[in-house]
Amino acid sequence: MPSTSVLMVVSRSISSGFLHGVSTSAGIVAGDIIFIIVALVGLSYLGEILGDSFLLIRYFAAFYLCWFGYRLYKKDRADLSKKYTKTESLKDSFFGGLLLTLVDQKAILFYLGFFPAFIDLSRISGVDLVIIFTITIVAVGGVKVFYALIGRQSKILLGNPYFEKALYKMAGVAMIISAIFLLFKS
Repeated sequence: MPSTSVLMVVSRSISSGFLHGVSTSAGIVAGDIIFIIVALVGLSYLGEILGDSFLLIRYFAAFYLCWFGYRLYKKDRADLSKKYTKTESLKDSFFGGLLLTLVDQKAILFYLGFFPAFIDLSRISGVDLVIIFTITIVAVGGVKVFYALIGRQSKILLGNPYFEKALYKMAGVAMIISAIFLLFKS
């Protein structure tokens, strides 16, 4: 089953175009890079520093996903004839991806477990950081951009207005389900 971030990238690509999918992917990568930096500096302190504010960020992200999903689900025929709407910005797509990543507990746990197992944190150099960031950008970003391309292609292939409306409804439902999952996962 695709992750929440994959659903968001595909949804943004379908609803607003390939560049929005890429922008969402960039936000996801930025969130991963933040976690890498935090993991290298001391991830164990993150929970203590954020405390209750982490829960508030999680609620905000879930609300954002629900709101966005609702907008996708309720698109009418007039909206479907427009390629891009002026109210949707690449910045919104970026921050949506960033927020989604920052509240994803799996990402936190991944980096917390991954780095101590494979990297001697006391001996990390600037070159090591560049390599780690490059691998993250290529591995995470490359895969997410591929999903954005799939979303764009599916919209092109399903140019029929009825299929397109159904696609928006499915993307909207996927976003709302992602928001609910984000709220209730432990």
